[in-house]
Amino acid sequence: MEEYAAKRGRLIHHVTQYAEQDVAVAFSGGVDSCLLLKLACMAADKTGRKVYALTMQTRLHPGGEIEEAKRVCDEIGAVHIVIAVDELKEAGIMNNPVNRCYLCKRYLFLKMKERAAELGINAILEGTNEDDLHVYRPGIQALRELQIISPLAEAGMTKAEVRKMAGEYSLAAASKPSTPCLATRFPYGTELTYAKMEQVDKGEAFLKTFGLHNVRIRVHGGIARIEIDTSAFSEFLVHKEEITGYLKKLGFVYITLDLEGFRSGSMDVDFNRDK
Repeated sequence: MEEYAAKRGRLIHHVTQYAEQDVAVAFSGGVDSCLLLKLACMAADKTGRKVYALTMQTRLHPGGEIEEAKRVCDEIGAVHIVIAVDELKEAGIMNNPVNRCYLCKRYLFLKMKERAAELGINAILEGTNEDDLHVYRPGIQALRELQIISPLAEAGMTKAEVRKMAGEYSLAAASKPSTPCLATRFPYGTELTYAKMEQVDKGEAFLKTFGLHNVRIRVHGGIARIEIDTSAFSEFLVHKEEITGYLKKLGFVYITLDLEGFRSGSMDVDFNRDK
């Protein structure tokens, strides 16, 4: 408990210092960026500065998140700015290279830095946490190169601690499942298209209608490898005919349930093995 309290205090202190000037938060609407935005806005209330929430409008993430991000910004009190991008065309990731995350993060944060410069802002905060430092996250290199600030990681906050603190502030995102980019559903070296990612997005959205929260459809050619929490297997099997029928209509040929269950970063197993 004392360790968490120390991290919590360190995080608030860091964010308060950054909010002594106008500041921007890279805002996806997930729990990490929601907590950062809340803390920044609380600090800015005292300093009289502005907090800008920069949200990237991208087709590489599940649909419907822009509207949710706007709602959260309105509630918290941040100025919400949406930046439209096309990573497939402009970030060099169409063939899903192993350094995709680096190329994409660098492209996105260069766009954010351009917008921040227009607003006269020097500091951009983003939501990398302590856990992210111990798995395959090539995008972190881009953040360091561009001098993007990661207060959660600086304070040593783990994902569980971020969720705990977000709950203390009654943030709805405290229990929100992570929604990484749709490119993570495909093996490295696979050609990415918006049509393929839309196929995955629709499939995952359908699965969630059955109360399945942690859902990933990993695509291997015509195979849809479904990852869900092992505790949800029995519920999944109750609806297997509906699920199979819908996914086949989307274009998948074979539908499989991964017996290991949901696990973040399963496409990075070769990189994370030695971590």
